[in-house]
Amino acid sequence: MRAMICKDWGSVEDLTLEDVPPPVPGDDDILIEIAAVAANFADAIMISGKYQTKPERPFSPGLEASGTVLACGKDVTNCKPGDRVMAMLAYGGYAEQALAKPGDTFVIPDAMSFEDAATFPVAYMSSHVAIRWEGRLQPGETMLVLGAAGGVGLTAVEIGKAMGARVIAGASSPEKLAAAAEHGADDGIDYSKKSLKDRVMELTDGKGVDVCFDPIGGDLFDSALSSLGWGGRILLVGFVGGIPQIPANRLLVKNRAAHGSSLRHFRWNQPDKLRQSVDELFGWYEEGKLHPLVTHRLPLEKTVEAIGMLTGRKAHGKIIVTP
Repeated sequence: MRAMICKDWGSVEDLTLEDVPPPVPGDDDILIEIAAVAANFADAIMISGKYQTKPERPFSPGLEASGTVLACGKDVTNCKPGDRVMAMLAYGGYAEQALAKPGDTFVIPDAMSFEDAATFPVAYMSSHVAIRWEGRLQPGETMLVLGAAGGVGLTAVEIGKAMGARVIAGASSPEKLAAAAEHGADDGIDYSKKSLKDRVMELTDGKGVDVCFDPIGGDLFDSALSSLGWGGRILLVGFVGGIPQIPANRLLVKNRAAHGSSLRHFRWNQPDKLRQSVDELFGWYEEGKLHPLVTHRLPLEKTVEAIGMLTGRKAHGKIIVTP
């Protein structure tokens, strides 16, 4: 089979397209014929050797994919050959075939395309577990979403609206805010030109927001924390702008809370909540409340270009690679 191979820690540009033996499923493995894999910023981090998971080299990166089940190990009970599935992968997605674990593999609705399915395992599921279980967003509350036109940010906008909240999108250009508005955002803030905190206070009559979804961190964090109202919750789901420090007194004075949210925690420690998240997401998808935005589709041999578009901040929405 063909696969994009990382032979040593380094740059995305060092990936090579090669013919390699197909993976062989063990007793607790699912072998998937990959139809689509979504590019993620984490792919580049894994290739550099700085990700939490460090596969034995050589390996193929790729963390979320969809396709058709080719074979199942004898201990697999949640799917069968021929099923259409999406899966979170430890690695291996940029290939024609990949292995997945049963707890990370989900049979998709009949109406869901493989492209849409490939956008769900990391982006939608990460956003949902953060907003539902950590943020405890309630109908009628207000949520601020930073990086609202990114692959994760857009899912947070849609999920917030599906949960009955008012959503304020934060992004760095009018074009990105327009994309967020198309996915349901009620208001938008271009934080490259306006003070994030000041504009939030204008939009909320000085009350601040109940929840802030922050996949950015960095310089925006201070303003985002100041944008929370009484009892506000800030959700830390990524640090593409850098890892901020939190002054504890600023949590205390307004009864605020900062919650880290990692999809890995739910995969490993609360699989029941993860299953509930997937069920709710699939229900919203079938009701037409979720509209995955795929902005670029590239063949397997252009994987380097796909990942580079993310690391270079040249794309919004999701980038799909199709073997």
